[in-house]
Amino acid sequence: MGQAMVAAKPGSEGIWWNPASLGGQDKRELAIHYSNTISGTGDTFSFVAPTRSFGTMALSLSVLDLGEVQLTDDNNNPIGLALPRDVVLAGTYAAQVTKRLDVGLNYKIIQIRVDCTGICVGIGDEVESTRAVDLGAQYHVAVGGPLSFGIAIRNLGGRLNSQQTNQRDPLPTQVEFGTMYRLKFLDRYVKDTELHVAASYVDTRSYGGKSVRLGTDVVYEGKLHVRAGYVGHDRLASATASLGFGLQSGSFVFDIARTFGGIQADNGQAPVWVSLRYLF
Repeated sequence: MGQAMVAAKPGSEGIWWNPASLGGQDKRELAIHYSNTISGTGDTFSFVAPTRSFGTMALSLSVLDLGEVQLTDDNNNPIGLALPRDVVLAGTYAAQVTKRLDVGLNYKIIQIRVDCTGICVGIGDEVESTRAVDLGAQYHVAVGGPLSFGIAIRNLGGRLNSQQTNQRDPLPTQVEFGTMYRLKFLDRYVKDTELHVAASYVDTRSYGGKSVRLGTDVVYEGKLHVRAGYVGHDRLASATASLGFGLQSGSFVFDIARTFGGIQADNGQAPVWVSLRYLF
């Protein structure tokens, strides 16, 4: 959906878009989210546990593998491997303040790691750690109504050592706000089909600049999803279109998406995201 997800409720994936999206979730969830992008290969494991009286809690571990770097000796013989990875452990809490308002928070432990195997002369293992908070809220204009608003602030607090500036630089704080609307007039013409449209605006401090995100989600019988989206005015991605497909069968939910255009396409990448969720 072009990443226009700040006002949506996509289950455990919403932890990273807007922690408030877990407010009101009524089923426990185990999920695996996989991505292959220009940044690297990502794997995220999440467990969501809603309660009747105390809101929803979740625990997630995200690992982004940036690829192996081969180490060689003076004669260019392989002697080891450097393994750069970004690791995030997130604890999430979300609650329904009223029937219309959901709020949520992530507390994240972030590690920038370079592990090493073999002969690691002059390199060795290196770990930089910090902590950060995400805050979010969603407001529904009417209970069960078609219009929702969302806002999220990501990566508040936390500093990492920068090799470029030789000082502790803050994480790139990101502010996003947006809306999602269900076009109810479609109900009169197409049976058992819903059309949701979404839009959001993102401002990332010192990284990526500002961008506009647009998305649509066509849902048939509440189980089959066909999605499309567009990201514009992003200095890193230029303009990127996206397509996605989702299917729910019983307790299992499968989603897949990929993007087109922008830096990733220019570098011959085939970015793809895959999610498998189990609701119980």
